[in-house]
Parts: sequence; C-alpha cells; structure tokens
Amino acid sequence: MRATTIHAPYDMRVEDVPEPVVQLPTDAVLRVLRACICGSDLWAYRGEAARQPGQRIGHEFLGVVEETGSEVATLRRGDLVVAPFMWSDGVCDYCREGLTTSCEHGGFWGSVGYDGGQGEAVRVPFADGTLVRLPKEAASDERLLSSLLTLSDVLGTGHHAALGAGARPGATVAVVGDGAVGLCAVLAAKRLGAERIIALGRHQVRTDIARRFGATDVVAERGDAAVEAVRELTRGQGAHAVVEAVGTEQSMRTAVSITRDGGAIGFVGVPHGSGTGVDLSVMFDRNIALRGGVAPVRAYIPELLPDVLDGTVDASPVFDMTVGLEGVPDGYKAMDERTALKVLVTN
Repeated sequence: MRATTIHAPYDMRVEDVPEPVVQLPTDAVLRVLRACICGSDLWAYRGEAARQPGQRIGHEFLGVVEETGSEVATLRRGDLVVAPFMWSDGVCDYCREGLTTSCEHGGFWGSVGYDGGQGEAVRVPFADGTLVRLPKEAASDERLLSSLLTLSDVLGTGHHAALGAGARPGATVAVVGDGAVGLCAVLAAKRLGAERIIALGRHQVRTDIARRFGATDVVAERGDAAVEAVRELTRGQGAHAVVEAVGTEQSMRTAVSITRDGGAIGFVGVPHGSGTGVDLSVMFDRNIALRGGVAPVRAYIPELLPDVLDGTVDASPVFDMTVGLEGVPDGYKAMDERTALKVLVTN
C-alpha cells in the first residue's frame, strides 16, 4: 500500500509499504477514507520533534473496517468508523475514568512499528476500545465525512480546552490561537453556552471562521496590546475562561494576563519553545486555575457525535485545502507556509 513517511526535516514522501494485517486477536485493519494533517505534525516536519527516517505519520483518520481479529466483538467488516488520535484498550483504570490518553496499553499512531493515518490502511490495536462506529450512509456525504473526521482530534481537543477553561452559560471565554484547534475551541465554547467569546488571531480568513463558529469579538493584536484589548472588552477584568491553543511561552503569558481573577485556563497547545515557563506566583495571587493537556478525545466522541450527525456542530470549515494521498507532501508545505489552515486528505 501507499503511506506517508518522514525521512528528515521537510522531507516527506509517499512510499510503498507493507499492507497491514491482523497480528493480535484484538486488532482490526481499517481502510482509510479520509485523513488530515495536524498542526502538531509540523513539529516533526520542521525537525523540532524527533522521528526516525522512514517513520509513518498521521493521527487523524476515519475509514471502513476490512478485517477483524477473533476477539473483536463490536465491529465487523464494512463498518464505517472514526479513530481517535491514540488507541486505547477501553478497559483499564484510566480508560474507565475517561482518561484514554493515559491508557496502560495505549499508543500513538505513527509510532515506530505502527501505521500512521496518512496512508491507505491502518492496523488498529484494541479495536473495540479505540474505534467508534458511524452511520454507514455518512460515507456518501462529503461534508458530513469531513465533519466526522474532526472527531478524531481537533473538535475533541477544542472541547477539552473549553471544558478545562470552564466555558459555561453566561461566561466570557477568550481563545488564544487561530489554528484549527483554537477555532474548534470557539465552537465548543459556543456549544457549552458561553455568552461572549473573544477570539485572538491576526489572520482574517481564520477569524472569519471564528465568527462563523460563534466568536462575538476578535482581537488582532499580540502581546501587551492584546492583553490591553481584551481587558478593554471586559471592563478591565479579563475573561472567566481562557483557552491556550498555541503552546508557546508567549501565548501562555498572554493567556494568564487576560484571565479574570478566579478564572481558569484550558491549555491544549503542544508545548514548544518554552524557556522560563509561567509565573506561578501570579497565578497564585489571582486564583487562576490551569487545566488541560492531551485531550482524551475517545471519551468525548459519544457526547459530540450526535451533534455532528444532526449538523448542530460542524467543524468542517477548518479544512481549506484538499489533497489526495500523493499530494500530502504539498499539504505539509502549505500548512508550514501558512497558506493552508488544515489539509484534508482523501483516499
């Protein structure tokens, strides 16, 4: 089959690799219909996250089950399913508590020796615990497929951020970051009933999507100017709930500075480039809570899926470029150069 591999910084290739097969009785083999490129994939692309030459990549995908192991009980050949960005057994203590990203037997797609989502097929460990079945008729609805694909990562991650920040009816929410996750956090905050949503971002195409997703205000400034603008919008107090969806030291400093005393920050930006970190004394003095981390999206899919299926929630506008599998290297280049927000990959 064909699959995307990474060989060195900026060296992405689509190559022939062995077809996946069932290796364990709890496995399934899935034929990928839709995948996408994540902003976090760019850290490997740029060489800021180590990868072995030839390693697979891609962790957001959905597709059709082709084969199942003898112990797979909830899935059968032909089922349309979505895969969260990590596999999990569904039965360990962490999975039962909803923290599937800490599964005792879990793992990340594209790890050494495992398939990545940016390929034609994937061997799925612990298929019963990992995959979520979708209505078969969705396979013929292009828009719905794209919307369902966001359940694999960005929509669930945005939801995790909004929950961590404490988005709720009547609250003012501010979102730092205008990437796909930040935009999905806007959508999640709206779904959770936030009264006012302030999107911080400088790219009009992206902030237009933020407004479409429910943002009531847009702040284009950065740094101290952004803090001043948010404070001005909130009677000098800041936002009750702040999402940090970038992962840099500057973005976290901004998040802390625009949080209202007694408020909370939900952070889901993969940390990178941080030197001195945040000043805990500031957070202590102002009673600011910090919650977040790797989003356990498998635990959120059952809650979010009905709203995606009925169209109440549609994050598909985050996809602004579509490529076939052979065009994945071009998709990485476009996202790295910020000419694309998020690239959809069709098989």
